[in-house]
Amino acid sequence: MIPISFEYFPPKTAEQNIVLNETHRRLTRLQPEYCSVTYGAGGSTVNHTERSVMDIHHAAEIPVAPHISCLGGAMNDLKSMLNRYQDAGINRLVALRGDMPSGMAVAGELRWANELVSFIRQETGDHFHIAVACYPEIHPEAETANRDLDFFKQKVDAGANEAITQFFFNADAYFRFLDDCQVRNIDIPIVPGIMPIINFSRLSRFASMCGAEMPRWLRLRLRDFGDDRDSIRDFGIDFVTDLCQRLIDGGAPSLHFYTINRSLATLKICKRLGLGPALKTTAAQG
Repeated sequence: MIPISFEYFPPKTAEQNIVLNETHRRLTRLQPEYCSVTYGAGGSTVNHTERSVMDIHHAAEIPVAPHISCLGGAMNDLKSMLNRYQDAGINRLVALRGDMPSGMAVAGELRWANELVSFIRQETGDHFHIAVACYPEIHPEAETANRDLDFFKQKVDAGANEAITQFFFNADAYFRFLDDCQVRNIDIPIVPGIMPIINFSRLSRFASMCGAEMPRWLRLRLRDFGDDRDSIRDFGIDFVTDLCQRLIDGGAPSLHFYTINRSLATLKICKRLGLGPALKTTAAQG
């Protein structure tokens, strides 16, 4: 049985916090390796992120990996954040370039994820297990596939321990990416990022933003369901389960689920795959 992990986004309201707490309670029963908490564009959710990270960490159920971004942040602020996480005993990070918020003209003292990884290593040595992002279907801002691989190799050489991919719907894209990385002597674990299919319009928007290719047949099939959310979810569970099984059969080191702070689809997918202890799932959450 391969390890699994989950990504959450930090709640901004009391209602969102209740949803996240319930989602985390349910998914923790799957005994994941860790969970991560995202970091908004330019650090826009920094306070919410840190609060959620500390809440999960102090609950002491599973390890937590804060996302940390270089765009929009001063090095002194990043150093203080690293010190707080280190002092709390947190030993995982997801280090990202991040997105530039609308209207922000200054990128910050660090511009690229490899610079952020180097800075973390300089400040904290080997304390943190650092994950970085990679893109089997090429980063949407990359000039070429080779340039994108160059940037990924720079992050690895700077001291990254593993990489988590952007989500994708074609397993062949992942396996081709592994072959390309092997040619460049990139030998860290590359973990597939998995997006459960729950809401077609939101998924389509996410895919367009991050450059994830949604096959035409899949897009049309999901569109045919219209507003029938149950049918979309059921079909999505079948599709994503098959995708995950192919990745597992092909030797993926683990699976990282982008939960969107919802549990039901992820629970059902993991149950079908035999990941985690046997669980009963309910339809209480989407």
